[in-house]
Amino acid sequence: MTIANLPAIRACCPASNKGRIVGQKRPLIAENHRDLALFDLAIDSKLRGCDLVKLKVADIYASGQVKERASIIQSKTQRSVGFEITEGTRKSILRWMEEPLMVGSEYLWPGRFHERLHISTRQYARLVRDWVKSIGLDPTSFGTHSMRRTKVAHIYRKTGNLRAVQLLLGHTKMDSTVRYLGVELEDALTISEPVET
Repeated sequence: MTIANLPAIRACCPASNKGRIVGQKRPLIAENHRDLALFDLAIDSKLRGCDLVKLKVADIYASGQVKERASIIQSKTQRSVGFEITEGTRKSILRWMEEPLMVGSEYLWPGRFHERLHISTRQYARLVRDWVKSIGLDPTSFGTHSMRRTKVAHIYRKTGNLRAVQLLLGHTKMDSTVRYLGVELEDALTISEPVET
């Protein structure tokens, strides 16, 4: 009994990735030193956009190096809030500080025009929107406050410590922190169950 050879099936058009390197995508904003430093510091500092864009070089940089911890007065509450600057963020800020645009700049995120000393909160919001779109997420679901909320949400999930989150955000009332994180009664009960008196 002989089996007839079937014809080879060939694609009508060449593969869309023919000749391209496939695999892991380039890191988000890796070549843009300003955007990478801004992204990293937004996560680390947990600052509102209006405070983040007004950061001065002297707030986080001294003696030729980026500080491990910094503190600023929040414009909304007029209260001091401290934050740590992780090693990765310090490296990205140092790379940004080496850019020609930063020579002699008072502000960490200088504006492009002389009348504008630093980028605006609107410019920062556009950058965040572009970052979100570039990774395929819906830009209407994320914004500058998503950057502020990211680290504290992780801290809360790991520790369940609302007081620590309240201090990190600079909130004066615990119920503000509860609303901010979206902590519901179920979350509170889950946290309190393993605690025995």
